Parts: sequence; C-alpha cells; structure tokens
Amino acid sequence: MSRISPAFLGWDLGGVVVRRVDEIDMSPATSQWLLPDATPEHLHHPWLQPDFTDGTAFAMHVHIFAIEVNGKRILVDTGIGNDKPRQIPDADNLQTPLLARLTAAGFAPDTVDLVITTHMHVDHVGWNTHLVDSRWAPTFPNARYLTDRREWDYWTAAAESDEEVAQVHRDSLRPIRDNGLYDLLDIPASGLEVADGVRLVPTRGHTPGHLSVKLTGTGRNALISGDSLHHPVQLAYPEMGSVGDVDPAGARTTRHRLLTELAGTDDLLLGTHFTHPSSGRVQQRDNGFQLLDASPALLPPASL
Repeated sequence: MSRISPAFLGWDLGGVVVRRVDEIDMSPATSQWLLPDATPEHLHHPWLQPDFTDGTAFAMHVHIFAIEVNGKRILVDTGIGNDKPRQIPDADNLQTPLLARLTAAGFAPDTVDLVITTHMHVDHVGWNTHLVDSRWAPTFPNARYLTDRREWDYWTAAAESDEEVAQVHRDSLRPIRDNGLYDLLDIPASGLEVADGVRLVPTRGHTPGHLSVKLTGTGRNALISGDSLHHPVQLAYPEMGSVGDVDPAGARTTRHRLLTELAGTDDLLLGTHFTHPSSGRVQQRDNGFQLLDASPALLPPASL
C-alpha cells in the first residue's frame, strides 16, 4: 500500500480548512528535554496510548498548520528550516522537503498570503527564510508576517547578549523585518481578527508575546495552541511546564485557562507538536483533562 502524504491530512471546519504539513519527528531525547518533569508514571493514562506514547517514552512532531479560507492561504508558524546551524541536534542543518510538501498541499511559497508567528523559538520561525545565493531571503515573499510586538521586542533585546538567540535573529527574523514584511501587532485581550474566521489571541507565558490562533468555521471551531501545550500529557497534568517557558507561572495559568475554555465543547484543540492525530476535543477528567479523538481526514490540495 502506498504511503499517504501527511501534506493532505487536515480538518474541514466549514469555510475554514486546515492542513497539517509535517517537517520532522522529534527524537524521544529532545522531547524529554522539552518536558523534563514527564516520567513514565505520567504516561500510563490509557487515552495517551498508543498515539502519543508507548507508555515509557514519548515523542513530538514539528509541523505547520496551513489554512485556506475565502481564497486566502495562511501558515501558522514555519518550523525549523533548512541549512541552519542550531544547538539542538534534531534541528541542526536540516535538509527536509517541507517546501515540496507545502506545494503538494496547495501552498506553494509564492501563493501564501499570511504567515502567523505564534512565538519566536527556533522551531517556529525557521522557514521564514531560505538560502538564495548564500543570503537569507523570505521564503514567502508575497506574504505579510504577523506577530505580537512584545515577542519581537523581547527576542531582539535577548539577541544582544545570547549568541544562540542572535543566530536565529540573523537568519530567520531580521531578514523578514529588513524586507518590510513583518507586521508587529498590539493584540488586545479579546484577540485580533486577521482574516475571516481567523483570530489571534494572546496566550502569554511560554514567551512574553506568545499567541494562539482561534478558527471559527460554519461547522465547528478550533484552537491552534502553539507552545501553550507541547504534548497531550500536559492535559492530564496542566501544572507540567516546558523547559522553554519564560514565565512558568504565567504559562500554567494560560494552559489552565485554555483547557477550561475548551472542555466540554465540540471545539478542536490542534497541537503544534502533537504526534498524529494532532487534534482532539478536550474533556475534564479528575483533576485534569483528556483528549478525545478527532483524527484528521484525507483532504485534497487547496484549490487554485
């Protein structure tokens, strides 16, 4: 049986169609590093198996959500990128066919209208740029790149004293700003609609300007969580944070709020690092939550 390309897996919300385009599988070692408090004892919940853990170890994806709405093409985050020196082994000098996968899904780089940056960690901004004649050029030259102003300001300041951050700034952030493509937004607590049915909402804590994306379709709604959640085990243990949380207390507060708002609704939670099926409905359970299956369907490429 031929393998189905992950570029065609997604969710039709009614007027808003979301496709998951995979870049890499993270190694168990990197996944454990990201969630250092997760132990095998945390993984024994039956609903986590077999999709999200084998009961002893767990892994994560890096993938992009590609949204089609009213003829617009929108990407949420851009993954790790190719040819970029990184300290995380999983991300160092990658060579992946992500752009070919995006094109197969109907999102050729020059057709993308908006690129939403949930936050500016290395695995969310990498394909902002690609190498052209040894220079970093915007991968999506006809798109506006959107992010929270607080996010830009924080990482720009951090780049002055942290070489790892400075490298990401040089190869993935500054070229977009220098080409006049980054829009720095002041997002109110109620959120900001950037396309029909696509609203940016502040979900600060993991980083100072972290945002998530609320999708409103005619059939159902969804939330792309960004790194407010890294793995479904955090539904069972909402207190469990990530090594990358800039404000751990704020991240916990945001995580509890998002899960409480989703619990008991038909809305989908789409996890940026969740392994297949990457989505589900949230149900309150004991002192935490669990994810109820809502697998993606096989979708055709975005229409021209």
